[in-house]
Amino acid sequence: MVRDGRRRERLRWSKLYSFSCIKPSVVLDTEAPNSLSGPGFSRLVHCNQPKDHTKKSLNYPTNYISTTKYNIITFLPKAIFEQFRRVANLYFLLAAILSLTPVAPFSAVSMIAPLAFVIGLSMAKEALEDWRRFVQDMKVNARKVGVHKGDGRFGYKHWHKIRVGNVVKVEKDHFFPADLLLLSSSYEDGICYVETMNLDGETNLKVKRSLEITLPLDEDEAFKDFTATIRCEDPNPDLYTFVGNFEYDRQVYALDPNQILLRDSKLRNTSYVYGAVIFTGHDSKVMQNATKSPSKRSSIERKMDRIIYILFTLLVLMSLLSSICFAVRTDLEMPDWWYLQPENTTNLYDPSKPTTSGIFHLVTALILYGYLIPISLYVSIEVVKVLQAMFINHDIHMYDGDTGIPAEARTSNLNEELGQVHTILSDKTGTLTCNQMDFLKCSIAGVTYGVRASEVEIAAAKQMASTFPDENSINHYLLENNGGDFESSEIELDGGITFAVEKARKTMIKGFSFEDDRLMQGNWTKEPNAATILMFFRILSLCHTAIPELNKQTGGISYEAESPDEGAFLVAAREFGFEFCKRTQSSVLVRERYSLPGKPVEREFKILNLLEFSSKRKRMSVIVRDEAGQILLLCKGADSIIFDRLSKNGRMYEDDTTKHLNEYGEAGLRTLALAYRELEESDYTIWNIEFLKAKTTIGPDREAQLERLSDLIERELILVGATAVEDKLQKGVPQCIDKLAQAGLKIWVLTGDKMETAINIGFACSLLRQGMKQICLSTTNSDLTSEDAKKAAKENILMQITNASQMVKLEKDPYAAFALIIDGKTLTVALEDDIKNQLLNLAIDCASVICCRVSPKQKALVTRLVREGTGKTTLAIGDGANDVGMIQEADIGVGISGVEGMQAVMASDFSISQFRFLERLLVVHGHWCYKRIAQMICYFFYKNIAFGLTIFYFEAYTGFSGQSIYDDWYMLLFNVVLTSLPVISLGVFEQDVSSEVCLQFPALYQQGPRNLFFDWYRIFGWMGNGLYTSLMIFFLNTNIFNDQAFRAGGQTADMAAVGTTMFTCIIWAVNVQIMLTMSHFTWIQHVFVWVSIAAWYLFLAGYGMSSPLISGNNYKILLEALGPAPVYWAVTLLVTAACNTPYLAHISFQRAWNPHDHHVIQEMKYYKKDAEDQHMWRRESSKARQETKIGLTARVDAKIRQLRGKLQKKVSSLSIRTAR
Repeated sequence: MVRDGRRRERLRWSKLYSFSCIKPSVVLDTEAPNSLSGPGFSRLVHCNQPKDHTKKSLNYPTNYISTTKYNIITFLPKAIFEQFRRVANLYFLLAAILSLTPVAPFSAVSMIAPLAFVIGLSMAKEALEDWRRFVQDMKVNARKVGVHKGDGRFGYKHWHKIRVGNVVKVEKDHFFPADLLLLSSSYEDGICYVETMNLDGETNLKVKRSLEITLPLDEDEAFKDFTATIRCEDPNPDLYTFVGNFEYDRQVYALDPNQILLRDSKLRNTSYVYGAVIFTGHDSKVMQNATKSPSKRSSIERKMDRIIYILFTLLVLMSLLSSICFAVRTDLEMPDWWYLQPENTTNLYDPSKPTTSGIFHLVTALILYGYLIPISLYVSIEVVKVLQAMFINHDIHMYDGDTGIPAEARTSNLNEELGQVHTILSDKTGTLTCNQMDFLKCSIAGVTYGVRASEVEIAAAKQMASTFPDENSINHYLLENNGGDFESSEIELDGGITFAVEKARKTMIKGFSFEDDRLMQGNWTKEPNAATILMFFRILSLCHTAIPELNKQTGGISYEAESPDEGAFLVAAREFGFEFCKRTQSSVLVRERYSLPGKPVEREFKILNLLEFSSKRKRMSVIVRDEAGQILLLCKGADSIIFDRLSKNGRMYEDDTTKHLNEYGEAGLRTLALAYRELEESDYTIWNIEFLKAKTTIGPDREAQLERLSDLIERELILVGATAVEDKLQKGVPQCIDKLAQAGLKIWVLTGDKMETAINIGFACSLLRQGMKQICLSTTNSDLTSEDAKKAAKENILMQITNASQMVKLEKDPYAAFALIIDGKTLTVALEDDIKNQLLNLAIDCASVICCRVSPKQKALVTRLVREGTGKTTLAIGDGANDVGMIQEADIGVGISGVEGMQAVMASDFSISQFRFLERLLVVHGHWCYKRIAQMICYFFYKNIAFGLTIFYFEAYTGFSGQSIYDDWYMLLFNVVLTSLPVISLGVFEQDVSSEVCLQFPALYQQGPRNLFFDWYRIFGWMGNGLYTSLMIFFLNTNIFNDQAFRAGGQTADMAAVGTTMFTCIIWAVNVQIMLTMSHFTWIQHVFVWVSIAAWYLFLAGYGMSSPLISGNNYKILLEALGPAPVYWAVTLLVTAACNTPYLAHISFQRAWNPHDHHVIQEMKYYKKDAEDQHMWRRESSKARQETKIGLTARVDAKIRQLRGKLQKKVSSLSIRTAR
């Protein structure tokens, strides 16, 4: 590998950063190095000596990773185990084995072949899904990175060949192959920029730095004789901590997370880095956060097992009764049946051994009555689910035209589970947001600027339109909130309602959506407070840590910022005429276009100090000296922090700015306040001496001293204004969340971002709103390593939870809403066994829950807590590797195929390209799939009970002889051919309402979580229907054919004629029943039902015409025996009507007196109320939503209540004045 040369023109950031980058790392002789012996700290790494780790005591894993459920060795045993977790499959396996014995009433092939087909099909599907995961793993393992081969030479190796101790060279925009110790970089002071999006979801770049002692290792040849030793913590999942020592040149240096580069994070804005491998493969922190791929089963499938237990119990009881009766008759009556030659029989019919005969008959009965448990149910469900998955995959409404990516059901096992979701746990970055910040509005000198509406405002206007479909009120709403400079466009709502929305003109500048002519093109110089505006723009262009990058092709400048907010501020400053164009080690150059009339001018500002942003400080400041020699402190931060630091003379614009900040927050925008202070030379000099002294202090008080001095200088500020940046949500996110909330779903956000960012996004997507009471759980103790500290933190958090729960319970306002916000450090304690249930109870009582600064492991643990604690169906959705754990832990995992790679998609059960498609996936496909599968399974049990019990009745009728009334071919074809297509059409095409109606009436979704169509009442109802049908079919047929001739020639019916007539009645009864069950008919359903009935007659005719050696007693039974007999057709009609009349009466009564929601909607659609009476249709659709306190609807409702309150106050005041 050829080295590109050290980039010495780059900045020495350690001279600028006040806190992290210059923290002394060497352990001085007067200090004792960290003791890293004992449990948890046994890792020993010999740098540049990977072969030393092949010893038994240091047998570390390779860098090969696998996320598959199976491998070549485990596939057969694990896959077979998965299949035989289904209790019905166990029964049919036993039946298949017994079919090889003489006691079987059917041939062995007829039992073994269907079982082998079902098991083989399911295993093939499992293998295909796991093969996809294997291919993805191979792509990762086959990536290449530069590795030191010896003698200062580097060469490329595949990731999976890397070993602990290797020195690797990672180049710009490449992922780190393992957890590394940073040794040096292309910057002369050993810093590098790292993107950790795949780990914690954050898009801002992190600054990492090497130890000073390893800075000379700046080229390939420097590693020729390099050796060192690392002693550190054992592999663990904590992304934010690292404890270790680095032994080099007989010195010991302390290591912390600032020197560690984690696997799956990416090197950015740095040409290359050198690093020593510490953790490989599954020892790396990202893999420690991974969870094993689970085997998921839907709740309906688990309940189906319990139904099969019930049916199996019924089967055993029937078989026991049959065998006991058979044994009794064998003992008492068979000796008198001379025609059976009882003295010349086998053990199966031995009068001298009735108990033995009874036991053999028990086995026969278990197989004979096996039609109570339908083996074809599993095949049919597999087929239906695959077809349902195809419809999901081909839904054009879930196809993203921009990326060309459709929705994909990666596993079809969980289709119906989509319709029963109770809680959604969502990632933020890349899932709700699209990782783009846009400068939208600002407040300067008490004046608000920016006329464009935010996405939240436009979405709220749409919602307002559906509530008050008056165009003027909508325009007034937008004008009132945005100032009035808009283009008009027409927006179409669901159901064809249209209204005009004022929408600003689009701009093509990324990061800048601001529009207001008062500030653009230098017009700000004509404003009354031009001097304050000038200071505002200078703060934007100077108060940051970004680096300008010159694009040699276009000549333009781009900015590499640590956070997307800073990037948006710099783009805004450039568009306002203040272009940050160059940074040196001690100065910043800004090109100002309009500060002087006539020509642009470049101004240089000397950087004296930089006090960087942290989640604790909630602000950042830069101290600069301008060209006139004036020293300025420029500060930006959270408004609550800035306002507390304002001087008496600096509060001139505080009230107006506060009002604007509230408006921006209501619009879902992220806000920061901007302020400045002019420093006297003498005051600054005194402070700087103290500050430099604190920077070079060694010891535990260093951070506290720096914080104290920073707080001292960041006082007596003068407020300039505030910024409002829109964290661009993915298209349709607020509307999607609103619809899901109306459908009764709870939504939690789990993000690695800091609390402020998470809260801003909560406002943006309407999970939070103005007036919602926020419960913030946090721990003030930063050190949770000691037992005393853990105990104190636990008591503190438990007290916070108890107080918050009490506050929620005592709240009297019915419209009050609570939001729970908790950070990762607090979750570490709160997820312990003795606290987590109290936390969950509090979270359930809150309208929305936001967990921030959470690790991937914590995301999975929170998901597990919700899933196990509530017992309800959970869905997790995310787009990055850091979301894999929660995706696998949830009942349903949905991956977003976004910009963060395919790790989340590969681990998911369903994948979509945009969060907004989740609405249709759940509210439409989930609702349909749940009802289809539920009705299909209930119908399956109905028809098999109706069929199987007739066999039992005939057994009793014939003295429990083991004789079936039906021909073997009839029984074989019943489930496989003659009734399979209609039930498949029910599972694939049934729709109680259309997709448009599902979206207009989201409360229909609650039929799934409430399990209306698969509760025990309905299940036993269908079983009772099957029992009634079997009684009607058997006893009507046997009584009609018993004592009379059925043909003109006087012939009476034999067993073949009665059995065929009964089977004909079953075919008609169950097919008419499924037609009564269906709400939505297409030509496909008609074809499937009538073809199934016709197939029975065609088979009967063809089978009867075959040789008597094949057809036996059924030779020409339709054409010559039953066909010409009117009683055959009359019985078929009579029995079919008798079987289905009670169900018809039941559904008629239900629709008339106790209708479900979908019954009402179906009737409205039938009478075309949606077209002829739109007012009624809108009124009913507005009612058909679950009461919710989150989403745009809740935001609009709160706004309406606020306006009504104001109106009532005005009316009251007018009444009082009139009375006076």
